[in-house]
Amino acid sequence: MIDRITSVTLSSVRLPLATGISDAKVFTGRQRPMTEVAFLFAEIATEAGLRGVGFGYAKRAGGPAQFAHAREVAPELIGEDPNDIGRLWTKLVWAGASVGRSGAATQALAAVDIALWDLKAKRANLPLAKLLGAHRDSVRCYNTSGGFLHEPVERIRDNCTATLESGVGGIKIKVGQPDHRADLRRVAAIREHLGDDVPLMVDANQQWDRPTAHRMGAALEEFGLVWIEEPLDAYDAAGHAALAAALTTAVATGEMLTSVAEHHELIRHGAADVLQPDAPRIGGITEFLRLAALADHHHLELAPHFAMEIHLHLAAAYPREPWVEHFDWLHPLFEERLVTEGGRMWLPDRPGLGITLSERARAWTVDSATIDQPPGGTP
Repeated sequence: MIDRITSVTLSSVRLPLATGISDAKVFTGRQRPMTEVAFLFAEIATEAGLRGVGFGYAKRAGGPAQFAHAREVAPELIGEDPNDIGRLWTKLVWAGASVGRSGAATQALAAVDIALWDLKAKRANLPLAKLLGAHRDSVRCYNTSGGFLHEPVERIRDNCTATLESGVGGIKIKVGQPDHRADLRRVAAIREHLGDDVPLMVDANQQWDRPTAHRMGAALEEFGLVWIEEPLDAYDAAGHAALAAALTTAVATGEMLTSVAEHHELIRHGAADVLQPDAPRIGGITEFLRLAALADHHHLELAPHFAMEIHLHLAAAYPREPWVEHFDWLHPLFEERLVTEGGRMWLPDRPGLGITLSERARAWTVDSATIDQPPGGTP
């Protein structure tokens, strides 16, 4: 039986962070510490009484732009069959074609696209990963939120211990400071604390030039890292490719890219051993699935960036054993918690994404709009 979309509710939510967050971009003077994250939530209701929820986000800037664009194009969904996700994604892209097919424009569509997939899985009464065709019921996970540069090494050691005790399997810490020796001391201290068997990654957040990346990559080889993340500018595919060819340690990148086409450039150049797409940034689950098929075809490892509530499902459906990034920042937004045990994050058995917006998320809403009419008239 065909169902129809009756309304789309968009909410702009500002999540405050307990502490100002600093990575290498702050230490090099390019950004200020991050004190909040802007979220765009989309809730889609249908004639059959089903509701799907999806979200996207922006750090430091871009949240109002995403909300405004989504509000402009959302009327195109009213009266449509929510099962036709691919067609609807294309329809929304063309509704906003004058502002392009990447960046804030497609990030605005991501929340809607993710809500449609959540809705489809709920209609099937399946977790999203099972709807997509899961290869596993749990995924390797590593924590990032305890390893930022504003934290002293002593605090990071404590964070690492607590993280591993919570069931998370790996640790990622930030590097990329102007003093490269400080970075090496930091990595050495954490590796010594963890021992040789705990997976350890580092993330330079695009703050090295090519010579520095080669020097630091060579110096970091002794620590047995799983990967070195974003050593160069996100769009420097040729530089990443040369670095990946020179190092034994894997090179990971991709989180800052905002389209499948941009990721294709990385793949075409052989620029990444580990691809790190972000579904909310590249336009949602529809685009993520296109990219995942391309990555698998090229035998690449996958480690989706941020938004573990979404990416756990997508990683579980990837044929090759992936990683998921554990962040506890989003906990206040949802009623549910994901389970970590034995170094892995486990799929929830709830239908769809398995998330419900919390009352705090509602309280942090700074703007909202409900669209229940198509463009130019009543449904």
